[in-house]
This record gives sequence, structure tokens and C-alpha cells, in this order.
Amino acid sequence: MSDLASLDATDQAALVRSGEVTPAELVQAAVDRAEQVNGKLNAIIHPRYQEAVAEAGGDLPDGPFTGVPFVLKDLDGTAAGQPLHAGTRFLKEAGYVADTDSELTVRFRDAGLVVIGRTNTPELGLVTTTEPEAYGAAHNPWDLDRSTGGSSGGSAACVAAGVVPMAHAGDGGGSIRIPAAECGLVGLKPTRGRSSLGPELGEAWAGLVTRLAVTRSVRDTAALLDAVAGPGVGDPYWAPAPARPYVAELTAEPVPLRIGWTNRSLDGSVEVDPQVAAATEATANLLEQLGHQVSEASPAALAAGDTLEYFLPAYSSWVARELDRLSEMTGLPLREDGFEAGTWAIAEAGRATTAQQYLAALDGLHRLTRATVSWWEVDGFDLLLIPTIPELPPTLGQFATTKEEPLNGLFRSAIPAHFTAPFNVTGQPGISVPLHQSTEGLPIGVQFVAAPAREDLLVRIAAQLEAAHPWADRRPLIWSGTI
Repeated sequence: MSDLASLDATDQAALVRSGEVTPAELVQAAVDRAEQVNGKLNAIIHPRYQEAVAEAGGDLPDGPFTGVPFVLKDLDGTAAGQPLHAGTRFLKEAGYVADTDSELTVRFRDAGLVVIGRTNTPELGLVTTTEPEAYGAAHNPWDLDRSTGGSSGGSAACVAAGVVPMAHAGDGGGSIRIPAAECGLVGLKPTRGRSSLGPELGEAWAGLVTRLAVTRSVRDTAALLDAVAGPGVGDPYWAPAPARPYVAELTAEPVPLRIGWTNRSLDGSVEVDPQVAAATEATANLLEQLGHQVSEASPAALAAGDTLEYFLPAYSSWVARELDRLSEMTGLPLREDGFEAGTWAIAEAGRATTAQQYLAALDGLHRLTRATVSWWEVDGFDLLLIPTIPELPPTLGQFATTKEEPLNGLFRSAIPAHFTAPFNVTGQPGISVPLHQSTEGLPIGVQFVAAPAREDLLVRIAAQLEAAHPWADRRPLIWSGTI
């Protein structure tokens, strides 16, 4: 049973269908693995081990992942009767428990997944590391002194350590792709409107936020996207349906693609670690060997360097609204000591932003989107290859905020989000794949970005690279299965 840790979700589900294991055995094994390593990782903060085993022993939906253990991030969606604290002291001290399921939670369950717990996340997902004051830091299985990334860092740590084969994640500025890169996983941010945020929200952060998962294999990502994609009742907009299931892209006949790439900062504002730059260039060379048309090129619009001028007024307004929603959910007044210094400072800036300033910021972000997407739609590129993050996984403690320096976490987060956040603004799909490792043995992710609604190309290129340069046998320092 310990060998189950090495299997992806597709293979685990196949064992259940064949009768070789029962769902209860599969889930119990995951619980045992979680209890073995979670004390070192601090990844699962709301365990529901006994409930999960009991659910697995009952009648489960007949889905593509029936009986497969799973974790939900403690943000980006609710599960009725389960805690939702979003990394905050405010909700933790209120003992808040959700009273409804989000649409995505329902779809995960309908796919047959069994939730064994909820995972650690930074406060409201606002920074690119998982070190909330309310629950403490999540630790990277590859190096316990390093970040798991954020905001889906607890989920990524669980998957990287072999506790579960895939885990719920959400992405408003890189929060799927950054943890995937730092923990050696596959992380697909779907296109805007691909996955439903209902019924709680029509959109989050003016459409920047989308949700799916982190996985260890491309086929798991494709199959899960097939299972959960599509609008919910009353969603304000949605992405067009794909021409065929995403799993069909895994075995599609290779077609030469026009791929631009760069391993330099998009606007000159950050330095790219030499090992990250070399990994990106090596990927470009591999793509050329596989028959693709590869050239050094990237969208000129991203070099302007004016994104923050528009982003910050909108971002602070979104945070202010997030806090108000928490007050509405609990019926309790907001108080400064219920939140981290950075969160409160950003919300205060949002409260000082006028409606006209907010709408002007959105106009600026929309202009940037049109100019950026034209590189795909007008210039005729199929994919952009760039680093996922410009550095190796950072050490813990660098993102801490104080009343004296409340914005340190925000400014530090701008570095790992440099290559990811622009595509939350544009709404395009992006995927991080764990092709490389540093000399220290740390994961290095590379990112592909496609035109809007072209996740099919991302699945296809990721599967091709997974076959050419496999990563499935790599094991971190903290691994819950056998070596």
C-alpha cells in the first residue's frame, strides 16, 4: 500500500475500477501518509481523516477519480460543514464554518474525489508564500527551510510529498503556477471563465482569479479539467468549450507550433537566476529538437512597465472588499488585530480609492490585455515560453510584514509573480511544468502561456515534454511513500 504514493490519480482510480483496492483502502493509505509527514510540512491545517475514510466506505459518485484522496485549499471555495479561515486570525477566532458547497467543490466530489483535509494558505492569498501568522509556515518537501510558494502552498506540499496525487488550487497572480514551480509539480491556470466561482461569486478580482489544481502528471491535469470545467448557473461569463476533451490532447499527433521564448525579465525590473535562465533556454532547445519553430520573442506590451500603475489601485480595492465580505459572512465587525499588518494596510489603501480611480485602473488593465493578447492573435504565435518564477524557491521568512513595514510581503511577492501575474490580468491560460532541477536539487518550473481558451495547446505541449524529459521518478527530501 505504501507504493500508492508513487501513483498519479489516474492510476489510483484505475486500481479502484479494477477492484485491486477499495476506495476506503486508498483513502486510509493517504491518511496514514498525511499523519507521517504533516508534522514536518504543516500543509494540512483542517484534517478530516476519519470522515474521509467513512465517506470512502460508502457510496461514491461514479467519476473519473472515484475513491482518489484529495485536499481542498482553505481558500478559493467552500465545503459545507468544513472550516474556512482563508489564512486569517479573524475567521479562525470566529470558528467560521461554511454552510454551502462551492460549485467547484461539488464538481470535485462528483468526479469521485474524497477530501481528507483542507490545506494551509497565506492570508487571503495575498502573497506568494504560505506563511500565515494564523497557522504558521508550510514547509517545502524539497527543503524544509524554503517556501512552498503561495497561495496554494499547502496543497502543493501535500502533492509533492506524495500524500495525495493532486490537490485543489486557485490562481489570482500565480497561486497555482508558483507553488507548482517551487514544489516540482504541474500547475495549470485555466483561462478566464473556464471554472466556476459560484455560487459565492460571479468573478473574483475582476476576473483575475481562476481555480483548478496542482498535480504530478499532465494527464491528471487534463482529466480533472475535463471533469470540472464549464459554467455554473448564473455565471456572468464563461470560456468557450474545447473542440474535444483535453485528455485527447495527450495523444494528439504532434503539430509544429510557433513558440516565442525569453529568459529575461519582461520589463527589466527583476533579475533572473542563472540556473532558471539556463533551464528556460534548455527547454527552448528541446522544443526545437522536437520539431517546433522556436525564436526569442515575447509580447512588447509587457515591457512597458506600467502594469503596477493600474494594478495597485484595483488590487487594494479588491482586498478592502474581501475584508468586508468576511464581516458579512460572520456578522462580526472588522478589527485591525484580526488581520496581518500587510492585509490591513492594503485594505486601507483600497478604502481610500475612489470608484472613478478603480474604474480607471480597470480600463488600464484592459488596454494592457488587448495589447498583450495581440502577440498571439495578430502576430501569430502559438505559445510563449518563459520562467515560472525568476528565482529558486526562496527561504522562509523573507515575506514577513510588520506595522513598521506592512508592505514588505507585497513588494517581495512581486518577484516570484513577475512572470505569472500578467496573465491573470489578460485572462490567458498558463501552465508550469517541472522540467528541471537546480544544482542543489531544487525544482525549476518553466511556464507556457497560450492564447485565450487554448488550454488544449498547453496540455499538448506539456504532455510532449513530459514524455521527452520525464519527472515522475524524482523524490523530495520529505516523501511519504517508499524510496
